[in-house]
Amino acid sequence: MTTPPAPKVPRKPTQITDETGRNVATNVRRLRELRGHSTYDLSRLLEAAGRPIAPSAIAKLERGERRVDVGDLTALAAVLRVNPSALMLPLTDSAAETVELTGVGAVSAEAAWDWMDGEMPIERIEPGDPSGALLQFQVYARPRGRRMQLAPGEEN
Repeated sequence: MTTPPAPKVPRKPTQITDETGRNVATNVRRLRELRGHSTYDLSRLLEAAGRPIAPSAIAKLERGERRVDVGDLTALAAVLRVNPSALMLPLTDSAAETVELTGVGAVSAEAAWDWMDGEMPIERIEPGDPSGALLQFQVYARPRGRRMQLAPGEEN
């Protein structure tokens, strides 16, 4: 006698709960609509770019019901003709506004954009940079040709 299979439990829909994921959902929809694309249009563009995502999956993404991996993020940014940080951050760079970054916490929108665009480390730099945070960021996060050039007398 065989045991009947266990009844299938419906899978709970994914809900993106982190702020960065919600920003991606909001920004994909915002940019898709600004570009005048339907979810079908965006799907066709992604397929042509070699990263097919079904229109229904794009709709789920925009509702925060589907995660975006790094490859998806890169392809979405490419076909929407923006940089990846434009998908991950809210559309503000005000030093007076605070944004939440997954894994970082609350920071000014200006600091978030500087970090995401590779301009500055996310941590606050003290006057004179006694910890060398800026130098370390430049060495470890930037290719040699893209590192900030310090004027003579500014080296740590």
